[in-house]
Amino acid sequence: MGRWLKHAQLYPTWLVRLFRPQRIRYERLVNPVAVVDGSTGMLDAHIFHYPFSHGVSHWIARHNRYSDMEAVEAIKARTAPSAGLGGMFGKDPNERRRALKDLFFRLPARPAIKFLYYYGWRRGFLDGRAGLTYAALQSMYEYMIECKRRELLRRQQGLPI
Repeated sequence: MGRWLKHAQLYPTWLVRLFRPQRIRYERLVNPVAVVDGSTGMLDAHIFHYPFSHGVSHWIARHNRYSDMEAVEAIKARTAPSAGLGGMFGKDPNERRRALKDLFFRLPARPAIKFLYYYGWRRGFLDGRAGLTYAALQSMYEYMIECKRRELLRRQQGLPI
């Protein structure tokens, strides 16, 4: 909507962005977690990301594809043993992200939680209509993941979808 979301997003997010391809691998299909063979460093500048530069339709189409992969990850997270709470308090941002995602996939009412997190906790309401829209889209994305996760489970059980 032509403005930077100062509140209703996860800025700043610490991700590995510059790397030697032979020294890195990724875990997860979407929103990958970088596993680096070697040390990492920090840039003293920001890398700007414009997720809506192609419009809302493009964002929705992209997240429809992502939700297919996230549904698979959600099934993996719910069937694997829990990583525990220890990773959420570590120094490694990738480990924290992995542990939080593992916990989040196990929570009930994730779409509502995600909306309340972006709009309330992150104060997306201060970003006006754009903040409300972003929080609603993130909630919708989480709901798509949950619907697709349930559909995959029904298919695995040989039940009608």
